[in-house]
Amino acid sequence: METLIKKILLSVLTFSALTSCGQQSAKKIEQMEDKAKTMTGLATATFGTGCFWCTEAVYQEMEGVESVVSGYSGGFVENPTYEQVCGKATGHAECVEVKYDPKKVSYVELLEVFFRVHDPTTKDRQGNDVGPQYRSVIFYHDAEQKALAEKAIKELNASGAFSKPIVTEVSKAVKFYAAEDYHQNFFANNPTQGYCAFVVAPKVDKFRKVFKEKLKH
Repeated sequence: METLIKKILLSVLTFSALTSCGQQSAKKIEQMEDKAKTMTGLATATFGTGCFWCTEAVYQEMEGVESVVSGYSGGFVENPTYEQVCGKATGHAECVEVKYDPKKVSYVELLEVFFRVHDPTTKDRQGNDVGPQYRSVIFYHDAEQKALAEKAIKELNASGAFSKPIVTEVSKAVKFYAAEDYHQNFFANNPTQGYCAFVVAPKVDKFRKVFKEKLKH
């Protein structure tokens, strides 16, 4: 965990300063997801960093991540639609469910990416996206994930890595609802769409530069 804190402290500014664009092919992502369906021994992590298009696109690039599904969790409405979640009355957050191989990537490394690809200090918003569905949240699946998430937040706050206190919610994972089909692999399938071109693409390219040693080969 000490290594995690040091890495975040050293590169938060680096990540914020880098800009450009790029995308991963939809075909490659589909192959990855098909592979994940047949693999055993995978672990699950669930994160919300605002719009799930950004989060999905970043984690799909990471070595050891076998599949990423965009969806909704943390609310009280069953089988919510995108329109309902955007209505801010379901309690759900936009998030991604990550299936990963613990032999190739650790939960701490996933947390490292989580804290550096979004602003964990703004409550219920990321940039121009405002509402409880855009809250920063970690849904833990076991006691170890909970402990690691809470320790990371405590030590990051103490270190001054961010100019404001972290407001990331740490909650027990509840039922995850996959988002509509058109949301899956959205960036790979729609690289020229306005939001993808101006918001998602620069974030993915920053990730590639900062985390180049963790990218899929």
